[in-house]
Amino acid sequence: MAKFIHTGKKEVPPINTASLPDIVFMVLMFFMVSVSMRQTDKLVTLTLPQASEVAKLERKDLAAYIYVGIPDKRLQSQYGTESRIQLNDSFKSTDDIKDFVASERESLSEGDRQFLTVSIKADENTRMGIITDIKQALRRCSALKIMYGARKTP
Repeated sequence: MAKFIHTGKKEVPPINTASLPDIVFMVLMFFMVSVSMRQTDKLVTLTLPQASEVAKLERKDLAAYIYVGIPDKRLQSQYGTESRIQLNDSFKSTDDIKDFVASERESLSEGDRQFLTVSIKADENTRMGIITDIKQALRRCSALKIMYGARKTP
């Protein structure tokens, strides 16, 4: 029988990286499709009140958010230090809530419009008069599913 003769050092073959750009591109596309970005920037300072019972929204895409609180420090020179209502990316009054709810409903599909939930996220030091005015405006435009933003008690 013949013997195998080993001459030289044994080297590891190089790794083929031809498909690496395709894999990186697929992972990038996956994260771009699956991650949702924040819809609006908060212009108010919020410290949510504590709650004993907290319910999560089933579908966050069916929620419209109304923020109520004192404007950020960079905006206080322009808007003052009283609590303000933020709809989307601007400060509005209670008269504008009807148009806000109508535009939010229009952005949803026909079947999902009945499931629109309005979430009021108000600072814990906001006067109840403002919250009552918001609730009355929501009743006038038939937005009756309302949730209140709160933080869990420890």
